[in-house]
Amino acid sequence: MNSGPPLSRRGFLATSSAAMGVVAIDGAQASDSEKLAIEGGPKAVVAPAPKLVRWGAPEREQLDAMIGQNSLFYWKGPRTTLFLERFRKVCPLPHAMSCSSGTAALHIAVAAAGIAPGDEVITSPITDVGTVIGVLYQQAVPVFADLGSDTYNLDPADVERKITPKTRAIIAVHLAGNPCDLNALKAIADRHKLILIEDCAQAWGARYKGRPIGTVGDVACFSLQNSKQVTCGDGGVVASADAAIGPRLQPFGDKGMDRVKGGGLFELFATNYRMSEPQAAVAAAQMERVETIAEKRSRLGSILNDELADVAAVAPPAARAEDRCSYWFYMMRIRPDALRCSRTEFVKALAAEGAPVAEGYIPVPLYGNPIFQNHGFFAGRWPVKEMGLTEMDYSKVSCPEAEAILKTCFRLTIHEAMGEPYVRSLTAAVRKVARRYAV
Repeated sequence: MNSGPPLSRRGFLATSSAAMGVVAIDGAQASDSEKLAIEGGPKAVVAPAPKLVRWGAPEREQLDAMIGQNSLFYWKGPRTTLFLERFRKVCPLPHAMSCSSGTAALHIAVAAAGIAPGDEVITSPITDVGTVIGVLYQQAVPVFADLGSDTYNLDPADVERKITPKTRAIIAVHLAGNPCDLNALKAIADRHKLILIEDCAQAWGARYKGRPIGTVGDVACFSLQNSKQVTCGDGGVVASADAAIGPRLQPFGDKGMDRVKGGGLFELFATNYRMSEPQAAVAAAQMERVETIAEKRSRLGSILNDELADVAAVAPPAARAEDRCSYWFYMMRIRPDALRCSRTEFVKALAAEGAPVAEGYIPVPLYGNPIFQNHGFFAGRWPVKEMGLTEMDYSKVSCPEAEAILKTCFRLTIHEAMGEPYVRSLTAAVRKVARRYAV
């Protein structure tokens, strides 16, 4: 009970006015805090992005040891041997060949699988051209299947629709480290007697239902290019447990010479994709980092997924709980119907908030590039089409979901040097921009 004197009319008005003034001030402050940085408001991401240190003493130790060697050739080289030993701890497959790039790994895989002129290989339209370079060089035909709207990976139903009597293989691309639906793709491959190749270039340390990525398909291909989770600048590795394909990986990466059997004869037609000992030295050290890098990236990506799940204006990527996505980058989509701005405006506002963000991914699906539209793969020509081995016309190919993904996606950079508070500030930035432009 109030024991003070009764409030006069003048006192009541004065008190009420003061209270209303406080409310007005608080409201203005709230409004200012919600003002976008691009409009003069405070940034949501205040701290600078942590610096990522990718190599150090372990790599230096391997390089120092390599300098003392008499030879820097890969075959039975100490660094290459160590690299492959450590690689098998990451991806336990008995046959493995180190090579010069992820593109080389994929070409070796396609060649070792026996892909021949006119054969068809089904794969993703959202990937690096390296996924299909080997297919084209074997005079085979890339066939593009559509993708899941939130996984950005092959839609198994569309893969099966694209199978013809000429189909010989499927290349499953684990985009940004998110595992494809491998059980479904393997079932399709087995049912139609196809080879399943895993493009793990962006997926170091990822797991599918607890299994290391690369161990479900018939062949696994990895990249060690500079931007990947682990790297030796440029390099790759291809591996298999298949009794027929596995022994062919080494000769197809080494000009067709089988160094296990010996004899010095060139028994297969192949190019030189060998990795040198200096590259293997760095790669061997990097293999010791895979698990900690993948675990950290997976945890940070899960935070983004959880904290953005209820934001109506954006669609986070779908990663299955039983898998581990190693997030080479974090790609999500805007929902145009839920926003009063374009993707460009959304991304500019997000960048102004201090978020490390980029608009889109690749400009168009692979089939939309001039080289495909013109069928100009070999000196402006495509021999298999001229010889009647394929009727493929890339100017008529369309994968509607893949095209929609590229028109609405944007990417956040996440990496293992970032802490959880920093990543939570990224989610705050996305939420802030989404609220500002929400319909």
